[in-house]
Amino acid sequence: MDELFTDEHFADWYPVDGRRGLSPARLAMVSVPQYAENLTDRQVAEAVRCRLDWKYCLGLELDDSGFDYSVLSEFGTAWPR
Repeated sequence: MDELFTDEHFADWYPVDGRRGLSPARLAMVSVPQYAENLTDRQVAEAVRCRLDWKYCLGLELDDSGFDYSVLSEFGTAWPR
């Protein structure tokens, strides 16, 4: 599923000179299991920190610390409607 979303798909969402944040492709990829499991943003952030199946699905290292749940709500507002 690595190629389902790439950062290039989201390149025009971010300013060229802006600070590098979390990978928009990874945040988009998080939305797939979030939808499948019907989880809130807080539950997703916890799953990314603690669940091996989520880390595997997202291609994360076992010691990846995840991200704050608020990142998902900010990212979600950028999705085209």
